[in-house]
Amino acid sequence: MAKQAATLQPIELDCADESIALEMARWLAFLRAERRLSPKTSEAYARDLRQFLQFLAEHWEARVTLKRFSALEATDVRAFMAKRRADEIAGRSLMRALAGLRSFGRFLEREGRGKVGALSAIRAPKVGKSLPKPLPMTAAKRLADADERAGEDREPWIWARDAAVMALLYGSGLRISEALGLKRRDVPAPGEGDVLVVIGKGNKTRMVPVLQNVLALIRDYAAMCPYPLPAEGPMFIGARGGPLQPRIIQLTMARLRGALGLPDSATPHALRHSFATHLLSRGGDLRAIQELLGHASLSTTQIYTGIDSERLLEVYRSAHPRA
Repeated sequence: MAKQAATLQPIELDCADESIALEMARWLAFLRAERRLSPKTSEAYARDLRQFLQFLAEHWEARVTLKRFSALEATDVRAFMAKRRADEIAGRSLMRALAGLRSFGRFLEREGRGKVGALSAIRAPKVGKSLPKPLPMTAAKRLADADERAGEDREPWIWARDAAVMALLYGSGLRISEALGLKRRDVPAPGEGDVLVVIGKGNKTRMVPVLQNVLALIRDYAAMCPYPLPAEGPMFIGARGGPLQPRIIQLTMARLRGALGLPDSATPHALRHSFATHLLSRGGDLRAIQELLGHASLSTTQIYTGIDSERLLEVYRSAHPRA
């Protein structure tokens, strides 16, 4: 980090001095290079820290210095959280803000730039668990039908592409970023198997089975696509030949919601929820579903599928040899 610090420019901050601004720049570089956080998460953390520093400058009636920041008190942090709540910021956003501030505090401590104990002393706000809303099986299947798009004023190969992407989201439980991150070489050719190697969150790789009818939809799209699809290039491309962006699939889903009479909760990610929930309802093993989804924790899968305690006990009783 020492060489990197020499080339980094301090973040422009009106509310804090250069010492804080430089540490913030180093921290953001650390998040990108070492922690490999997504650009959106890094941007959100940077925004939260800016807001906190601005609040402190007004709260203390002075520019924030590194020395003063290291002497933060719990009352300062609570005052900031109270103000954000007064601004009607949701509990989940408050929790993310506190996580970002704690990350900055840990970075300063690791670099020998101070110890901000007050950030660790604050309890994270409670966030209510919102259960996912899976789609009915019939609706989920229709979303992967290219004929549903036949009335749209778009090229047939684009209908085929969108149908293939939707089929992947529902048929293999992929995140939209995972589906659009596939390269042509990642999709097995006829006779080469029925498994995808997917790069998920945190650059973790997992193997996911893919149905033959889903592979057939992908091949139909590839045969119709007017652009070359090299082995190292993206499997799914946009209307102008570049990588397909998630927003295009989100807009496609929005159009189909109206055509199929589905609620606003019917998003591309809802297809992943539906994959997990429908597997479970048909007798799928919870641990296997956890592996397919790429969840680090079984509790995440439990929430994800809307499974209740009684269903967990049922799985336990049917699977345990002493039950």
